[in-house]
Amino acid sequence: MGSFLLRRLILAVPVLLGILLVTFLLGRSIPGDPCRAILGERATDEVCDAFIARNGLDRPMTEQFGIYVGHVVQGDLGTSIRFSRPVTDLLSERLPVTIELAATALIFACIVGIPLGIISAYRHNSAIDVGTMLTANVGVSMPVFWLGLMLAYVFAVLLKDTPFALPPSGRLTAGAAPIPFYVLWGMVPADTDPGGVLTFLGRLNILNSFLTLNFELLADALRHLILPAAAVGTIPMAIIARMTRSSVLEVLDLDYIRTARAKGLREFLVVMRHAVRNALLPVVTIIGLNLGGLLSGAVLTETIFGLSGVGRTLVEGITARDYTIVQGFTLVVAITFVAVNLIVDALYAVLDPRIRLS
Repeated sequence: MGSFLLRRLILAVPVLLGILLVTFLLGRSIPGDPCRAILGERATDEVCDAFIARNGLDRPMTEQFGIYVGHVVQGDLGTSIRFSRPVTDLLSERLPVTIELAATALIFACIVGIPLGIISAYRHNSAIDVGTMLTANVGVSMPVFWLGLMLAYVFAVLLKDTPFALPPSGRLTAGAAPIPFYVLWGMVPADTDPGGVLTFLGRLNILNSFLTLNFELLADALRHLILPAAAVGTIPMAIIARMTRSSVLEVLDLDYIRTARAKGLREFLVVMRHAVRNALLPVVTIIGLNLGGLLSGAVLTETIFGLSGVGRTLVEGITARDYTIVQGFTLVVAITFVAVNLIVDALYAVLDPRIRLS
């Protein structure tokens, strides 16, 4: 297993380098230039010439790419042209938003989708099966932006001032200022930002609430995540339900399932221990792909619910021709996909002992 993962990591290096190259070339192929996209009417020829020279955009493309790769190898993703801030700082601020949204949406999709798929397969061709698959097809068909707007309208407008009302935007209630765990634990003074990993973890509200035992913060953060997670997780939920159903149906017709039933095992054990476990391999693959897609940024969902995450920042960077943001965020998304694929490959051996990775 260790040698397999090591080989996959080594093979990931040229993949990431190729993604960097393609992103670099595509970004500079977009019509327009960052000076006029950012400054607008104030972008005179003299100002733009100075702007381009200051950001090194007047150098040959090969030289620009070589410089950028050299900085990436050293852990420097560059400085945003638009914000004049390091891209790593922007990632530290906005990646936690997307991580919390993606994790919550995927948990929702799995908790709802897998049981629905199992029940639908076990009750094949029944009213439950037809109703479940009809719901799954509707879930796949609904546009995310429409579903998000409808959820916000129902739970924030129609159900306002009721126990079922939910906030339509933001990560926390206005005015809430959670104390980071590293401050509460006395790791750094209250007026100091340690930067790096500690700052990144402190911006994960759910994790921070557990570490500080602040359950009011946890409840507030989860209430703000319900609507966006439901909006972005509906399509993965429907896909997972359909994949689970087809995979479990295929396994339930195999000989060893009939043998298990003939031995007198309880039906629950036959389905859950023998059928579902062996049917999970394609489901795990789908879950991994959906997780990678969610972490790449739910652009429409983040826009509708006022969340400044990876997807929204990436689109704003493309619009402003902010090449460093586009390249840095795309690289992080690519690394995420590689990591998720490695985890999925490792889970194959855990779920199915017949698989041997050498």
